[in-house]
Amino acid sequence: MRFESGPAPRRKTHAVRIGDVVVGGGAPIVVQSMTNTDTADVEATVAQVASLARAGSELVRITVDRAEAAAAVPHIRDRLAAMAIEVPLVGDFHYIGHKLLAEHPACAEALAKYRINPGNVGFRDKRDSQFAAMVEIAARNGAAVRIGVNWGSLDQELLTRLMDDNARLAEPAEPRFVMYEAMNRSALDSAARAEELGLSADRIVLSAKVSQVQDLVAVYTDLAERSGYALHLGLTEAGMGSKGIVASSAAMAILLQRGIGDTIRVSLTPEPGGDRAREVVVAQEILQTLGLRTFLPVVAACPGCGRTTSTTFQELARSIEDMIREKMPDWRRRYPGVETLKLAVMGCIVNGPGESKHADIGISLPGTGEAPAAPVFVDGAKVATLRGATLAADFTRMVEDYVERRYGAGGGK
Repeated sequence: MRFESGPAPRRKTHAVRIGDVVVGGGAPIVVQSMTNTDTADVEATVAQVASLARAGSELVRITVDRAEAAAAVPHIRDRLAAMAIEVPLVGDFHYIGHKLLAEHPACAEALAKYRINPGNVGFRDKRDSQFAAMVEIAARNGAAVRIGVNWGSLDQELLTRLMDDNARLAEPAEPRFVMYEAMNRSALDSAARAEELGLSADRIVLSAKVSQVQDLVAVYTDLAERSGYALHLGLTEAGMGSKGIVASSAAMAILLQRGIGDTIRVSLTPEPGGDRAREVVVAQEILQTLGLRTFLPVVAACPGCGRTTSTTFQELARSIEDMIREKMPDWRRRYPGVETLKLAVMGCIVNGPGESKHADIGISLPGTGEAPAAPVFVDGAKVATLRGATLAADFTRMVEDYVERRYGAGGGK
């Protein structure tokens, strides 16, 4: 009997150093995010970058759309450094990036990477000179560049030319395939031009973003076959809530399983008043679920059924999840390896004891008609039975004690 498990080997790409972060070249897949504050508002932007970084974002992109935003960038970088937050900043430029970078050299120096969109870096006779200006500034500052093609702002001249060429063929391809080709041609031609201008391949990241899952898979599969550049994955305009999460997860899981992708961003539309860091959490969960990286302890929790009429296990699972996220910044520093911890919070006798034994530490709460007792298992062995109003607090304390004992100084199995 033969089984195969795990993703395909990662495609070989150039390793791109962005500050202290490496994208590609076999490095762990990097999680990134983007602020939605007005970058000219230094205080708000610093607060959001800090929140994203603390949630685990390893690169944070900020909008640089006008002079006030460009002038704020070095102050944002310095304020973050004073808070001991060293996350590299990426500048998102459209239309006038060449002007902003030239007129604000401190901004150009403060950014670790520039995002350039070939579809709107300039138009007609200005396109080449304005693209060249941005690339040359990046090269002088040792910055990386993401050449980010987006089907919502695709180079229309290139697309029209390819459509016309296709129409003259005896057997024309479907229009969507011509669009795929236009996107990838735009990215690859721009990357080649950047190299001609002096930006080495290990300073270039490519992306070709669309908003539908099958389109994204097709475009990136082709792009991966045609280049050795590091690739940034993500659906553009993925959507809000479960729609955006499911679409992003489906698209990126397919590509990542094929060994394609070096950095990811989950472009979620935030709920009104929602937490921007949600996109970081989802990106981490995609990578951890696929077994590509480990960020947080895993909590296996019962889905619930007619046997689990009590909400106790649901409330306990939520409180344990919340406790882990709250404590992880400190735990990560104090307890190396704690992210590999496996916990279980189960709701009845059917699978509860078995799942709890498979976890490092687990609890099996009573279901309907069961005795009001909750056995706790540590490293596969039953160590206690919890009861009463303090059950949740008692189990939380046992989890914390286990972390200290196993991962603290001198700990380990």
